Amino acid sequence: MREGGGKRYRNAIVNSRRSSPDRAPVLRPDAQLARYRAWARIACGIALALPAHAFAGLYKCSVNGGAVMYQEEPCPPGTELRDFERDPATVSVIPFRAVPNPATPPSPPAQVKSKPERKPRKADEHQGSASERKFLMPGINQGEVVARIGRPDVSSGGGRKTMRWTYMPAPDDPATITTLTFELGRLVQVERKVVPAR
Repeated sequence: MREGGGKRYRNAIVNSRRSSPDRAPVLRPDAQLARYRAWARIACGIALALPAHAFAGLYKCSVNGGAVMYQEEPCPPGTELRDFERDPATVSVIPFRAVPNPATPPSPPAQVKSKPERKPRKADEHQGSASERKFLMPGINQGEVVARIGRPDVSSGGGRKTMRWTYMPAPDDPATITTLTFELGRLVQVERKVVPAR
């Protein structure tokens, strides 16, 4: 047998020792739901019984002196300019364009900055010495190669793991095509091919 002497209900226990006149008894969930529904019905009834002042119309009336006044109550007879319930306002979209003031002189057109002319690529790329091509060794990085012999004439594989730079014959390195292979930015192979002079 249980201690406490309380009665057991289906979903709630009311303990007889704890219940006192100042405490409300614990209600079952069914009773609580019924109470909420009753309060909801009362609130809806009150809301429907009140007059609907919030749904009043909008009226445009003329006032003494030709002024215009907008109000929620109907205009006195003879002063109504527009009833927005019977004749709703039309919506139109007009693109906004600034009209210049004739008193202000128009501003001069903005000057477009011209880009400085670039030199041909070949002129500034080969700042290094072509005679240094025969002394390149694997293990150096791309920056060092550019500093020593300049930018390549042809490059392929840009942005990939493996890149190939090709240097065509030059006056300091005649009749030789130099091909450099880079992996992850490091020189891994130097290939020099002699081409017959034409």
